[in-house]
Amino acid sequence: MESSFTVARIRGIPIGVHYTWGIAVVLMTWSLAAGYFPMTYPGWSREAYWLVGAASAVLLFISVLLHELCHSVVAQARGLVVSSITLFIFGGVSNIASESDDPQDEFLVAVVGPVSSLAISGVCWLALQALPSATSPLGALVSYLATVNLMLAIFNILPGFPLDGGRVLRAILWGATRSVVRGTTIATVVGQILAFGFIGYGLLLIFEGSALSGLWIGFIGWFLNSAAEATRRHVQMEEGFRGITVARVMAPDPPFIAPALSVRELVDEYILRRGLRALPVAQDGQIVGLVTLTDIKKLDEAEWGRNSVGAIMTRAPIEAVGPGEPVTKALERIVQRDINQLLVVDRDGTLLGILSRSDVMRFLQIRSELRMRQG
Repeated sequence: MESSFTVARIRGIPIGVHYTWGIAVVLMTWSLAAGYFPMTYPGWSREAYWLVGAASAVLLFISVLLHELCHSVVAQARGLVVSSITLFIFGGVSNIASESDDPQDEFLVAVVGPVSSLAISGVCWLALQALPSATSPLGALVSYLATVNLMLAIFNILPGFPLDGGRVLRAILWGATRSVVRGTTIATVVGQILAFGFIGYGLLLIFEGSALSGLWIGFIGWFLNSAAEATRRHVQMEEGFRGITVARVMAPDPPFIAPALSVRELVDEYILRRGLRALPVAQDGQIVGLVTLTDIKKLDEAEWGRNSVGAIMTRAPIEAVGPGEPVTKALERIVQRDINQLLVVDRDGTLLGILSRSDVMRFLQIRSELRMRQG
């Protein structure tokens, strides 16, 4: 997730914190210290309310982190790649870089989240029974964590994609229909119905005078709807590329340029005149780098005539892919490495073409239009 920074690594997984997490902690601390705890536990000092409020907010996000870690650990155990975990304003997200090919894996990775939150709630409830006073600041803190983790488990098991419950539903439908597309389509529709329900309830609360609660619930609904729609489009795109190899989508036989070519000549002759966005750089018949529009944009226009391609290019080794690899796998690599293109090379290292994000999107769009006309 963009605009986040890594604070730790657990089992090799980077743990990131998005800037919105700080906003959420501050708002939650204020809400608990100024509202919930004074109303529920009167008689404490002002300092006690703020201390327990802040501790509750931080420990809630630690609970969310444990929830996401359970997802990630099970995903790793099932052979899936987990690129990171990010905490943000709506909670947390495990960024699983590779999609499962098995509905059973999907079910296990999804269901462990609510189970973990339920387990945390149970541990907090048992700890509460051992405390001498449930109304002390410590007792109130433990009671809050037991309640909020129970609510987190219930919320996440709702059958609306992309919540854990929605993923469980998709896994069940996927296994029953033997179609990930059909399972995803049904699960995302259910998720969008649930999302619109949240939005409607949020608007109702606003009209009744609870503006803050209404806005928060409405934002959750908007987030769920956007995530469900994005997932549905992604799976439909993958279905559109089923059986399609890189060789069918790539731009073949790209021209080579020399590292001594000036950036000005590169822009005038290749970027503007031919509309190319990435070119391999070769010297003495060997690929020595790749120069892209992104590399050029890092340089002021006044410097184009005084710099060569070799000075700004990305040097070898360059990310490459074979012509027979599925486009979906190549696109996963592009996304995981946050790059815009891959070189396409044969087994002997011969350059055959370049595969870019725009090539993939253009192929999918044209294929969709042709199908519409045929229909």
